[in-house]
Amino acid sequence: MNRHLALLVALLLCVTGCAQRSSTTPPGVLNVGQISNSLAFFPLFVAEQKGYFTEEGVKLGERPRLGTGAKVAAALKSGSIDLGAGVMTDAFNLARIDDKGRLVANLVDRYYVDVVVGPSFAGASPSDPLDQRIRALRGKKIGITGPGSGTEALVTYLFAKTGMNADTDCEMVNLGSTAASALGALKSGRVDALAFFQPIAQQAAAAGIGVRFISPAAGDVPGLDRTSHGVVFTTQRIIDKKPKEVAAFQNAIGRAQRFIHEADPDEIIRLLGVYMKGIDPKALTELPALMRTEIPESIGFPRSSFEAALTFHRMTGLVKHLPTYEQIVPAALRTDAT
Repeated sequence: MNRHLALLVALLLCVTGCAQRSSTTPPGVLNVGQISNSLAFFPLFVAEQKGYFTEEGVKLGERPRLGTGAKVAAALKSGSIDLGAGVMTDAFNLARIDDKGRLVANLVDRYYVDVVVGPSFAGASPSDPLDQRIRALRGKKIGITGPGSGTEALVTYLFAKTGMNADTDCEMVNLGSTAASALGALKSGRVDALAFFQPIAQQAAAAGIGVRFISPAAGDVPGLDRTSHGVVFTTQRIIDKKPKEVAAFQNAIGRAQRFIHEADPDEIIRLLGVYMKGIDPKALTELPALMRTEIPESIGFPRSSFEAALTFHRMTGLVKHLPTYEQIVPAALRTDAT
């Protein structure tokens, strides 16, 4: 997997150019690229819908959904976007090739990828011990979003915990970041399981085609119950060039996260229905409570959650030459909260 990830990142960076370009947007504007419309990036949608960005004094320009974190990082490095919304893996990979990579906001403080299987999946049930559930995935086709993603990383991590190698003991199938495509692959039998961003388990259950099998965010995987995962990141060059815009963005996201914790659940469900167009309403009912356990009330990075992310990436071998807390987390975002 390390080889695949390195090749992918190198290719994307060559396509976008090796030069370290700064922002191409006018003053007062930020282009923000994100992987998809998963739960991690819901605070951006809330801030937009509630007018927080405008009130804080920044305008969002282009908001491309780029499909993978590697593409988000490449777009950031090329200057086509100012901020990237992805996962910690993407921020770490950027810091590996650019020592000015910086974190901007902590969006999800749990590992929000779930493993989902069909109702007839054999070998283990969701109530069996974790090791037994992981071993039941051996030899199976597992759908992921793509190489170098947080979805692939979870499969690699789980297999390594039981002495297996995900590169040889299962077949990972790249499905892209669209939940509908992933659910279609599970329903048709193209894959036996999915490792996908939330709310894939809720969508599968609502459609009657799958059940949640392993969920780090629910406490199934020791060490991943609290870990910085969904993040916004950028470079120090952008922060230096657009300090007011970045600060305004951070203020707006902080307000959105507090809104998610304080608003009436029915209002959250209404907004989610707009954000995730076409989702089965039955899949939305448990999401407000779920998000309040995963989305922090502030954008800061607890050292303990950051260190948990480092440990995860060391175990998976996803990123070599990992940055330190002090290197990638700006002073204003450092917190010792546990």
